[in-house]
Amino acid sequence: MKKNYSYIGITFVILVFGIWAVPKIVNTLSKPDLATIGQVPAFSFTDQNGKTITNADYDGKVYVVEFFFTTCPDICPIMTENMTKIQNEFLGNPNVGIASFTIDPKHDTPQVLKAYAKEKGITKLQWHLLTGPKEKIFKLANEGFNLYVGETPTGAGFEHSGFFALIDQEGNIRSRKDDNDNPLIYYDGLNLKDIQMLKEDIKKLL
Repeated sequence: MKKNYSYIGITFVILVFGIWAVPKIVNTLSKPDLATIGQVPAFSFTDQNGKTITNADYDGKVYVVEFFFTTCPDICPIMTENMTKIQNEFLGNPNVGIASFTIDPKHDTPQVLKAYAKEKGITKLQWHLLTGPKEKIFKLANEGFNLYVGETPTGAGFEHSGFFALIDQEGNIRSRKDDNDNPLIYYDGLNLKDIQMLKEDIKKLL
């Protein structure tokens, strides 16, 4: 009986290619190698347009969180400038959002936040400047994100960290790892190197 060696050869090539390709496909579909830090707690605040925004509004989106206040004289202007760089990188992508929580809600009303957004060139529809009860914002920062916010000892001002938190589509706080495989947890909002890392990691999650 005459064997069809051409058919056998083609079958062998297909099998070998298939075995080689499967790991490639699995690797492509696997999640990015970013550490999971914890889950974002539920929140509900009012944005610069007077709209109620909750954590559910960010479901399915990759987003960045910061805590700031509009009259901050030192680190906030730098943080906002760097956050604007992230905005501009993903300006046309509705699946990337930003949540900026003011820690001075008595002053930072929706009207003040809207004027601040115009002044700073905040145009991305998915960038919400959020205000609400101070105790709830402080709790969200200090307990929900472990990002320090507080009032100065004299009570005349506010203190806060300059870090940004990266959140994935399922509401998990994520970060890249250092050379020793330890999570960095947050991204320094004052450091351009960290801003570049944040842009790269947003793209990984997307």
